[in-house]
Amino acid sequence: MNIHHKNSLLFLKSAFTDEGRFISTNEIINWLREQNQKINVKINKIPFNELKSWKVNGASIVHDSGRFFSIDGINVKTNWPGMPEWEQPIINQPEIGYLGFITKEFDGVLYFLMQAKIEPGNVNYVQLSPTLQATRSNYNQVHKGEKPLYLDYFQNVKNEQILLDQLQSEQGARFLRKRNRNIIIKIEEDIHLYDNFIWITLAQIKKLLQSDNLVNMDTRTVISGIPFGSYDSSVIDFINYAGRKAVDNPVKEASLRSALVREGALHTIEELLNFMTRIKSLYYLDINKLPISGMTDWIIGPSEIYHKDRKYFRVIAVEVEIGNREVVKWTQPMIEPAQEGLCAFVCKEINGILHFAVQAKLECGNHDIIEFAPTVQCLTGNYRQTDAGSLPFLDYVLKARKEQIIFDACQSEEGGRFFREQNRNVIVIAGDEVSEVLPENYIWITLHQLNTFLKFNNYLNIQARSLISTISFI
Repeated sequence: MNIHHKNSLLFLKSAFTDEGRFISTNEIINWLREQNQKINVKINKIPFNELKSWKVNGASIVHDSGRFFSIDGINVKTNWPGMPEWEQPIINQPEIGYLGFITKEFDGVLYFLMQAKIEPGNVNYVQLSPTLQATRSNYNQVHKGEKPLYLDYFQNVKNEQILLDQLQSEQGARFLRKRNRNIIIKIEEDIHLYDNFIWITLAQIKKLLQSDNLVNMDTRTVISGIPFGSYDSSVIDFINYAGRKAVDNPVKEASLRSALVREGALHTIEELLNFMTRIKSLYYLDINKLPISGMTDWIIGPSEIYHKDRKYFRVIAVEVEIGNREVVKWTQPMIEPAQEGLCAFVCKEINGILHFAVQAKLECGNHDIIEFAPTVQCLTGNYRQTDAGSLPFLDYVLKARKEQIIFDACQSEEGGRFFREQNRNVIVIAGDEVSEVLPENYIWITLHQLNTFLKFNNYLNIQARSLISTISFI
C-alpha cells in the first residue's frame, strides 16, 4: 500500500468515527461555552484617529511596521459581464501564513488537535480553529508578543510527516491575491495539551459544522482539501454492504460515492480543464492601485470608509482586548459587511453519481482571474432584494423544499479581518426540474473531481471550499 493511499484511509476512518475517545461531540459544545466564559474579551469600534501603530492617510491604512496588512484603494477594469469598471478598498496582505493541523493516531483513529480561539470579528468570540493559525508577521513576532503555540512542529516538519500541503486563496472580493499554506502534519510522540486545545476526529468536526458558527473558516478551508482516495464503484458497494452508517441515508451514500468513485463523471478532468482555460482566456482583469481618498463612490468618514449607497461593506477600526492571545490588547482596521450573504451548491445525480453545479467566477483579488465558485454566491449585495431570475439558481435555492436541503447553517468568515461577518451556507439536492444543461460559465463536477482540483493552487475559491468541508458521510 503506497503512502498516499494509507493516508487517505486514515482520513476516511476518522471521517467515520463520530464519537471520540477524549470527549463526545455534544460535550465539545459545552467545552466551547466554558472556554468563552474563561476569557476576558472587550471589542469596541473606535474612530480612525484612535488607532495605535496604524497610519490613516489619503493613500491607505498601513501599520507602522509596514507588515501585517494594509487597506488600499484599487481601480478594477474587466470585460466580465455586469460591471466593466469599479473602485473599492481591499485588504493587501502579501504574506503567506500557516493554517495548520497537528494530527495523531489514537487506537488506530486519526485525531485533529484543535484550539478554542477567539478572533475579534467572530460573532460568538470562541470558535474551533486549526492547531496553528498565524500570519508571517505573527510568527516572526512583529507584534512583540509571544510565539504561537506549536509553531515549532510546523517549522521543523519532516516530509514524511506531511499529510496535506496546499496553497489556497482567501476571499477574492476582499483580499488582493491573498493565499495561505493549508497544511496537516502527523506526529507520533506525546505532546503537551494546553488548556484551550482538544483532540477530536474529522467526523466530530463535520458534525459540529451543522451548527451555526462553531467551526471557523480556517478549519473549513484546511479540511476541505483532505483526500479520501480513489476507488472502483464495487468498493463503495462493499462498504455499504458491510454495514457502514452511510447506507442508512441515501444522501450520505451518494456523497460518499461522489467523493470516492473515479468513474461515472459527466465530464473528464481534461474537459474541465479545457472549460476553465477557455474562460480564463476570454476575460481580462486589470487592477491598479489608487489612493483611498481618490476612490469614486466611497466616502472616508471619521469612523468608517463606506460606499455612498451603504452597500457592499465598510472599513472600520476596533480596539481589542483578549486575555489569551500572544498580544492581549491592540487596535486594528477591519472589514464589516453590509449584510449577510448566501453561498449554495445545487447538486444532482447524473449517471448515478452526485454532481455539483459549479460556476467559474471572476473576483478582483483572484491570483489567476477565475476560480470555481458555488452555484450561488451572493456576498456583496442583498440577495433578498435581487430581481427574480437575474442570478442563476438563486430563486431555486431560496424556494427549495425542506426535504431537498441537506445542509443549512450560518458560517463565519475569517474573524481576524472581518467584523461579525457570517454567510448562510446551503446545499440543495435537485431532481429532474434542473436540467443537465447549465448556463454559460457553469459546469457539473463530482466531489472526487473537486478534490482533484484542490490539490492545485487557485482553482476553488474559499466559499466553495467552505461548503465542501461540511459534506459528511455519516
